[in-house]
Parts: sequence; C-alpha cells; structure tokens
Amino acid sequence: MPEIDLTRELIKKYDVAGPRYTSYPTAPVWKTLPSAEGYETKLKSFGRTERPLSIYIHIPFCESLCYFCACNKIIRKSLKTYGDQYIDYLAKEMELLCEFMGRKKPVIQLHWGGGTPTFLDEEQIKRLFNLTCEYFDIHPDGEISIEIDPRTTKKEKIRCLRELGFNRISMGVQDFHPEVQKDINRIQPYELVKEVYEACREYEFTSVNMDLIYGLPYQTQETFKETVERVIDLGPDRIALYSYANVPWLIKHQERMNRERIPDVDQKLDIFMQAREQFMAGGYLTIAMDHFAKKSDAMAEAFLDGTLWRNFMGYTLRPTDDFIGLGVSSIGFVGFAYFQNQKNLDQYYEDLDNGRFPIERGKILSDDDIKRQWVITSIMCRSGVDKREFENTFGESFDQYFSQEQRHLEKCEEDGLVEIGKEKIDVTPVGRIFIRNIAMGFDWYLRQKDSHKQFSKTV
Repeated sequence: MPEIDLTRELIKKYDVAGPRYTSYPTAPVWKTLPSAEGYETKLKSFGRTERPLSIYIHIPFCESLCYFCACNKIIRKSLKTYGDQYIDYLAKEMELLCEFMGRKKPVIQLHWGGGTPTFLDEEQIKRLFNLTCEYFDIHPDGEISIEIDPRTTKKEKIRCLRELGFNRISMGVQDFHPEVQKDINRIQPYELVKEVYEACREYEFTSVNMDLIYGLPYQTQETFKETVERVIDLGPDRIALYSYANVPWLIKHQERMNRERIPDVDQKLDIFMQAREQFMAGGYLTIAMDHFAKKSDAMAEAFLDGTLWRNFMGYTLRPTDDFIGLGVSSIGFVGFAYFQNQKNLDQYYEDLDNGRFPIERGKILSDDDIKRQWVITSIMCRSGVDKREFENTFGESFDQYFSQEQRHLEKCEEDGLVEIGKEKIDVTPVGRIFIRNIAMGFDWYLRQKDSHKQFSKTV
C-alpha cells in the first residue's frame, strides 16, 4: 500500500457538505420541468435510434424501517396485494413507454433496487421479470442485477433469481455488531448473511456484492474491524463501503438512532482508513471512491482500463447513453435530460390511471452541463481527466474552458490530492479519499447561495 500523507488538518479542511455525484447536475437543482410531454418527445427521438438501454426498476416496499436509510421506501407488511398492485402499474408504465419508443429495444443493463426488491415473493418476481422481457429485449449476457435483503431472501428465492437470468446480486450488510444493528433497527446475524451468501455461490452468480456503512452509532474501530474481517472471510467479489449520510433535517427517522453515539469526524475517518487497509491487504483493489473489487473481478478490470461508468445504479460495467427508470421515484436519463417519477405512490398510480407519464421533475442539460458532467464522471470513475480526450470530444481546450477552475485544481495539487500535467490530471491515493471534493470544484451549481445544505459531509 502506498504511503498516504493524511493529516487531521487536511481532513477538517475537506470535511464539507457535498454531492455523491451519481448524476450531474445533482437532483436538488432539478426543477418541475421538463414535463411529461417533454419526456414523450425524448422517447420518440430515442426510438428512432439503435442505441441500447439500461433499465432501473424501483421496488419501494420494505417490511421494516432501517433508521439510517435515505432511500425512497414504503413500509408495508408482506402482503401479496401490495406487490401485485404495484406490478400492475409497472406494466402500465412499460406499455406507455413502448407506445413512444417502440417495443423490444435492446437492454444491456437491468437493475432492481429499492426499498427491498425481495419484498416480492417468487411468483411476483417471475411475473415482473417476464413482463419486462415482453416489452424489452434483455440481453442474456448483459449485467442483470438485483439488491436483496438477507432477512427476506431464502434459498429458494435465490435459485429463482438465478434461473430467471440475474447474474449479479448485491446484499445489504451494513455492520455485523449486534449493538449497531439494534440501534439502526436492522437485525441480521452473521449466520443469516453467511447462509444467504453461500446460496448465491451455490447457484453461481457471476458477482456477489456486499454493502457496508461506516459512521453508524456505536461503531468503533475495533467492532468494525471484526465486521470487515468476516466480510473478507466470506469473500464477496465487490464491496461498497458507504459513508453514513447523516441528514436528519431531511430524513426525520434518522433521529430515532442514538445520535450521541455517532462517531465524530476523526473516529469515522479512522474506521474508514482501517477498513480500507484491511480490504487492500485482503486482496481487493480500491475502485474509485468507496468501492473495492477482487483484482480478478470485471469491475477492477474496467477501472484499470478506463471503461468504468457511474449513474444512479452506481458504478457499472455496461454504460449506455440512455437509461430508463421505472416505478415510483425512479430516475431516467434520455437525450441529455433527467426525468424523475412521482415520489408519492398514490400520485404515481393516479398519473398512470390517466394515461400519462408520472413525471414529477427533471432537468434538460445545457451544453455547459454536458461538459461538466463529462469531467465529473471522469474524475469519479477514472480518477483523473484526460485533457486531450476532452478536446477531442468537445472541440475546446480544457484549460481554457475551465480557466476559473484552475485555482481549485492548484489548491488540490498543493494538498496532494491531484497531480497536474500538461495533458492529464491524475488523482493521487490520498485524493481518492476526497474525490467528491475534487469533483465539487467543477460543479457550477454549488457556487450558488445555500446550495450545500442539501448534502451530507464528504468525510
């Protein structure tokens, strides 16, 4: 592991509120426009192309509330009627989509997220998957992935997923320590996770991923070290190590946790750095900001050869210019414009009952947005920027176009976060820890008054 010159002063300097950059421009700056009609126009235009799609399907239901969670979710007891009704409306949305862009468009990436997709029973999972195949041409060798909750996923359900064609599975682990699990209201013993993990291996998923969160109440270096040791012993192909986004002014139920036991900035960084070293010593490559992958995994290969991509589905190996979001609150990106569905389930249903797209808000990208999106994505995915590639793509000099950002880059270089060359900007090992901060310097919207209030701290 290369030596990292990391000081408490540097941490405090860069411990500011900032986006995670699963999109640019980020969702808080989107407006109520473009309209559903604007979406129709974009879909028609896309329908005349042969470009492949990525599809995200949001299943919002959870049986219980995890107090740390900032996702769009609806707490329901596991009654079949909720899932059946929701799938009925997903079918209406698919039908409406295909009216404007045509059926059987090729799909090379399909992801189910939530909420908890495994809230659905096996019959519902089969119905939704087969329904998707009726409307879209799902490539059998594409990235077909699903998020699962070990508490609602038995071996039979895992077998069902694999037989349908899912090849990547991601499970939320967060932390194995009982005191942490109790405080965040997510009880799932190690033995349960191990049983689910072993079933995934038995049915030969191409990639099995685990999500961890650092910065939760009652976490210490010692307790989280044990969690990481157990994860490494299991041996998932990829690991996402997320920083807990503590935003109780936006997510009220986060106040149910013992916030006095949340690690402070120094403790949180110690936990992260220790976990990072453990994963690296355990044979994992650090991927971009907060992901780790076995060196033999396709994600590691994509990161090393510069083909890794990032969107609302996270880091991906199969980038497409356009992706469709299906379901309540889901987000799509078509023709350089973002579209987000209604966040309220009743409104989502009502819009579809009336034969219109359930669009709540969106953002049509300007030329400047597109250039900045390109740069921020490059920083987040490739740990740097190739100035020549920018010039070849947009026909403009990087240094001239981003002349106002040069001072930001110089400050980052002074702090050891980047190395600036004539043709490239490279993020250093310490810079990867603060990669969101580096990207923030190219975010035009962050320069506006009070724009930081929507985001959690970067450290």
